[in-house]
Amino acid sequence: MPSRAPSPVAAPEPNAFVRLVAHPVRWRLLEALAHSDRAVWELTQLLDEPQNLVSYHLRQLRDGGLVSARRSTADARDSYYAVDLARCEEQFRATGRALHPGLRFARVPPEPVSRTKKPPRVLFLCTGNSARSQIAEALLVDMSQGAVDAVSAGSNPKPLHPNAVRVMKQRGVDISTYRTKHLDTFVGQRFDAVITLCDRVREVCPEFPRQPMTAHWSIPDPALEASTNRASFPAFVRTADELATRIGYLLYRLNEVPNRRLQHGH
Repeated sequence: MPSRAPSPVAAPEPNAFVRLVAHPVRWRLLEALAHSDRAVWELTQLLDEPQNLVSYHLRQLRDGGLVSARRSTADARDSYYAVDLARCEEQFRATGRALHPGLRFARVPPEPVSRTKKPPRVLFLCTGNSARSQIAEALLVDMSQGAVDAVSAGSNPKPLHPNAVRVMKQRGVDISTYRTKHLDTFVGQRFDAVITLCDRVREVCPEFPRQPMTAHWSIPDPALEASTNRASFPAFVRTADELATRIGYLLYRLNEVPNRRLQHGH
């Protein structure tokens, strides 16, 4: 009697991450949030879907650890949603390994921004230009090795916060000579990207020529987390860490300048 063919191995249950992101509405939400933090009403308009459906899928993404929400400092009735790109990257890699040990997706560092062409210009904005935007400016210049022209400003400039200087010093970057500037200084100038870091300044951000990429990163003011500079310093460390992560992904987009305009995120 001939031997019977071996029974096929039962297919494993699909990876939870794949099931989570494969839904078309959730994928579109991730695409939108990969460009900018957004409120529910913005996502509803972008996706042209009812708010209850958008809120449901946002909750699924939050439960899966891919999206987080922060209450708006401009309007407490709103929350800004943000995608955790580092978490997404980690899950994509884990999914590949789960399918086959040979699928070990490695992150490819962004190519250095060309120094032979006009460097991309990026403007970071917050209210006081005393901490978040100054840290972001310094990080982008440092992480791009000076190949990106980064500047910062505020809608109501205040003196540079000593903890901003201190946290960047720990990263080997001296910003003690940086000065704060009003956003009016840059109105009318050309930028490839304008990124708001404060919910309030987003409401008053002016239009800039040539339609730069615009994005909003809803990052709380670390100076407000404690009443003394010493007590608030851990918040500055967390802020610098978050900005460094976001800027690491921004560099991939800046590699497209000036070969083609960055039009996403409007």
